[in-house]
Amino acid sequence: MSDGRAFQDGYPEDVAHCYGCGRLNEAGIQLKSYWDGDETVARYTPRPEHTAIPGYVYGGLVASLIDCHGTGSAAAAGSRVAGVDEASEPLLRYVTASLQVDYLAPTPMGVELEVRGVIEQVKGRKVVVEETVSAGDAVVARGRVVAVQMPQTMTPAEGPVETRLR
Repeated sequence: MSDGRAFQDGYPEDVAHCYGCGRLNEAGIQLKSYWDGDETVARYTPRPEHTAIPGYVYGGLVASLIDCHGTGSAAAAGSRVAGVDEASEPLLRYVTASLQVDYLAPTPMGVELEVRGVIEQVKGRKVVVEETVSAGDAVVARGRVVAVQMPQTMTPAEGPVETRLR
């Protein structure tokens, strides 16, 4: 965001509990994404519990980084287009409609990962983000997130999704 806060720090408190990017989830990853020129960037160092095979990162973590960086990037881009004041108003909250991940190389443990995003499209309630995950100089994964503005039916005050679907 323009004031140096992470996109995820602009999420309203009632929807800031995601395992991947929720600042209120103490057990989670707490990914932080920022603008870097026209791109977005996040950095994360995997923890020992993110091991797949000794020495390598679990692919689900890589997918989570792409997912959460994508929805965070969508929140920032969609909020900008909507005229939200990033410094004083909560960002619009986006959720994943589609997640595509292509693994290009094994992801080593012990290396900070960098996730970069490019906003490909902002149209109505939809934002498309193309991403890469790098370990050092090597791109280890590419991803694409189609994110949509969170439907009103997902508000926590309405209770768990399973209850509403009955």
